[in-house]
Amino acid sequence: MSTVGKVKKQIATAIATAAAEAIAAGEINPPAQDAGDLLSLGSIPVEVPNNPQHGDFASSQAMLMARACRQSPLLIANAIARHLHPEGTYIASVEVAGGGFLNFRLKRDWLWEALQAILLEGPAYGRSDAGQKKRVLLEFVSANPVGPMTVVQARAGAIGDSVGNIMQAAGFVVEREYYINDAGAQVNAFARSVEARFRELAGESVPFPEDGYRGEYVVDVAAQFMAQEGATLRSLEPDERVRYFETAAITEMVRRQKAELDRYRVHFDHWVSERHLRASGALEDTMGILRARQRLYESEGATWLRTTDLGDDKDRVVVKSDGTYTYFLPDIAYHRDKFNRDFDVLIDILGPDHHGYIGRMKAAMAALGYQPERLEIIIHGLVRLFREGELVRHSKRHGEIVTLDELLEEVGVDAARFFFVMRAPDQPLDFDLTLAASHSQDNPVYYVQYAHARICSILRQAEAEGTPWKPGDPVDFRVLTDPHELDLIRTLADLPDEIVAAARTRTPHILARYVQDVAAAFHLFYDNCRVLTPDEPVRRGRLALSVATRTVIANVLALLGVEAPERM
Repeated sequence: MSTVGKVKKQIATAIATAAAEAIAAGEINPPAQDAGDLLSLGSIPVEVPNNPQHGDFASSQAMLMARACRQSPLLIANAIARHLHPEGTYIASVEVAGGGFLNFRLKRDWLWEALQAILLEGPAYGRSDAGQKKRVLLEFVSANPVGPMTVVQARAGAIGDSVGNIMQAAGFVVEREYYINDAGAQVNAFARSVEARFRELAGESVPFPEDGYRGEYVVDVAAQFMAQEGATLRSLEPDERVRYFETAAITEMVRRQKAELDRYRVHFDHWVSERHLRASGALEDTMGILRARQRLYESEGATWLRTTDLGDDKDRVVVKSDGTYTYFLPDIAYHRDKFNRDFDVLIDILGPDHHGYIGRMKAAMAALGYQPERLEIIIHGLVRLFREGELVRHSKRHGEIVTLDELLEEVGVDAARFFFVMRAPDQPLDFDLTLAASHSQDNPVYYVQYAHARICSILRQAEAEGTPWKPGDPVDFRVLTDPHELDLIRTLADLPDEIVAAARTRTPHILARYVQDVAAAFHLFYDNCRVLTPDEPVRRGRLALSVATRTVIANVLALLGVEAPERM
């Protein structure tokens, strides 16, 4: 358990004990509800107050008890305070504030303990077993293999990879998966587009498919096949070339997408092919199960899945009147396969055009007999790019799409990943390219990385002066009494709880915001407290605090897929 966790548990225990004594003494009315429920440690709120003048921690327990006990919160709070026993705890004092808040001030020992834990645990600091090794299958990005990665997939990649890292740090067992949509109409349209460009490169004049893909990358793919096996491919009939490109050109696009994601520091444990899923008979098996469960019906020549009685807003077609499958059926079969792999939690991270997907997919899983609550679908918000205050609508090379590679060329991997997780996943994001590329304190990722680099510089200077920091050297943390030092330690102590909160809510922006707070607290400490002071005990204490700060910043940036540079 983290130091903050221990502190909160101590305070909650003290409140529960004091409240029980006050009830026994007749100062608090026995609650109408079961006292055991009201005073259980898990139900007693202990939080950090917004205003530091209100103490280190605060509790609104008296307000929660007021209705059940039919007494005022102020009366209950005063009774708890009178019966509170701080002996053997971190609690130094308790005050009753207006409205019935209990404000606790702590002995500084808890801060020294927190600082010591950071120094001892190093890269492992912040990790916990809160997830209890629950197995999680996390699917994200899953872009159609008919074009390069765009900024939409870039945001999904940053969010998904960070969520996976954070959940692993919180004790979940996470596997990442990418679903390749390598079958269906879009694949055929892409193959016909490559075939048309191939023939143009061969000197033929051919009409381009009306539903084709017109980006320059299609010409690049066609040129690659022309260079590698042009003579063989020219000998084929057009239909044969199209069938060939349905496999070969898609395989090449997947290879390119993997290379883009690798550059972006996003990696997957599994790549699942829709083509292979179809070939396995999974779609027909899924139809058989749905039919046996009486979830299908025929209407207007099509086959429908009855989902309205399972929470969806309308029933869905799974087989069209011409006998072909809709895109929804392979998705149902794919999610059936996911559920059959015995994961505790399934998480899909999808783009902003998938809001209607949530109800229909959960209904489809219920129709198959699965527990739909095991499936979480996160829809991330829209992304708009701005440069010099102007909305960026088009790519210079790719027309209407701005690619991931172009973004990384302009702002770099670190800025791209950090900016994409600064907002809650479901919120729209205005991405300021000019700010992301700048080396200024206004750039959030630069600001955080600069704090890490500054600490590394301090440590190099200490070594040059003959007083290097050595792990394990004795340090008297009691010399750290300046308010800026104490504020920084308090902030560092929050990391384990911040990771758990981000993991449970699947929201990496919590850590992006937190690490900015750490950097701000460090910069204030640095500006007000000379680290390499001649006072030996103070210097050692401040060096230890700097090392702990470096550790926390590096640990958080690693979870967000961002590097922690030693020099800038």
